[in-house]
Amino acid sequence: MTSDADLSTRILLAEDDNDMRRFLEKALEKAGFRVASYDNGLSAYNRLREEPFELLLTDIVMPEMDGIELARRATELDPEIKVMFITGFAAVALNPDNHAPKQAKVLSKPFHLRDLVNEVQRMLAA
Repeated sequence: MTSDADLSTRILLAEDDNDMRRFLEKALEKAGFRVASYDNGLSAYNRLREEPFELLLTDIVMPEMDGIELARRATELDPEIKVMFITGFAAVALNPDNHAPKQAKVLSKPFHLRDLVNEVQRMLAA
């Protein structure tokens, strides 16, 4: 069951693994979110420059622009955007030297889709 708020909530997904990206996109859409997905950080960033999103859900290791740089630029464009990293390299995201946004959440792979949706809902409700 989705709430009306979910239907207007826009998530920008950046994930270079095609299967993972499609899987995540379907799960988030099934949960009632509107999702725009891209296979690299640069394309995702260009979309962010065109319109606002409530949440950036990004892998860290990607071609053209990594997720940390994408998150930094996204929060420069919109300080209100929430950021969640999905990664197999949690230590990279948590390293204070990388200047990732302070409020960013890290979800380590592998994770269950239910956990992803629950974390997204929690972040958006905060």
